[in-house]
Amino acid sequence: MKAHKILQAPIPMRWVGPIRISGNVLDEQLSVPLATYETPLWPSVGRGARVSMLCEGGIKTTLIDERMTRSILLEADDALAAHQAVQSIKARREELNAVVAQTSRFAQLIDMHSQIVGNLIYLRFEFTTGDASGHNMVTNAADKLIPWLLEEYPDLRYSSISANYCSDKKATAVNGILGRGKYVVCEILIPREVCERRLKTTPEKVVDLNIKKNLIGTLMAGGLRSANAHYANMLLAFYLATGQDAANIIEGSQGVVHAEVRGDDLYFSCTLPNLIVGSVGNGKGIEFVDANLTQLGCREPREPGANARRLAAICAATVLCGELSLLAAQTNPGELMEAHIQLER
Repeated sequence: MKAHKILQAPIPMRWVGPIRISGNVLDEQLSVPLATYETPLWPSVGRGARVSMLCEGGIKTTLIDERMTRSILLEADDALAAHQAVQSIKARREELNAVVAQTSRFAQLIDMHSQIVGNLIYLRFEFTTGDASGHNMVTNAADKLIPWLLEEYPDLRYSSISANYCSDKKATAVNGILGRGKYVVCEILIPREVCERRLKTTPEKVVDLNIKKNLIGTLMAGGLRSANAHYANMLLAFYLATGQDAANIIEGSQGVVHAEVRGDDLYFSCTLPNLIVGSVGNGKGIEFVDANLTQLGCREPREPGANARRLAAICAATVLCGELSLLAAQTNPGELMEAHIQLER
């Protein structure tokens, strides 16, 4: 078989910002790298970034939770045997963690959830994984847990290392309910004057459009735990620039925009319950990725997990910038297409 030459096909990338970010992870101003072929994304995110610089505290980011999951599939003789086995397994977390500790110094089992279908056991392990996004780390842990479980419970049988109850790179309800990756909420309070001058709209128009487009429109489309305009655009551009697994934008883009008029101001928030990012691991050794992570301050000697949490907060704030800008543009007839024509043709 003839070997194919590996070609380097770089995606256009620009640094956008600075963005003013505060919250329980970081409090500073910084620019972000975005790699995309959709060139209007840079000025769009840039407009949201400029707004953040004009608001007190900028974008407040709150990291709510973090975990990476892997579900396995085992079989019992019947549902009663499956139920009894699951009850016993859940009571032995300390022993399970001892097995996990043999696979990684960073992985730690923090929770388990299960579903029983007939005689089938869907067991969802949830781990912390340090600064790695953790896909391989949790799979390796699960791979070692399975033989231990089959030895301890000889009536059970192996079916699969991955049971789709994880749920990796799929639009599901379980991730939003139980969490997968980093759960981050971003908020900004925009004075009316800034909203009108910089976004060319009003707080009332943004709130109204969010309800009618993001909430009702997504409901009519049958969206799954999702109510946003284009999270995926910012996520993909940020993921490609920082060496993330781009397929994780599938669950990452499941998130909710909530907006209110508060007094004379616009309260605008983006909730991302499935934000999967890491500052170390596969893809992070590429030269431009390493340089970008370093410039973002995500290569510093911090406690395990701190650099990844920082990266998640920055990523989420970037999503808010682009989401805010697009919604504002769509309150005005013709503005969205005019921007694309000017920037792309």
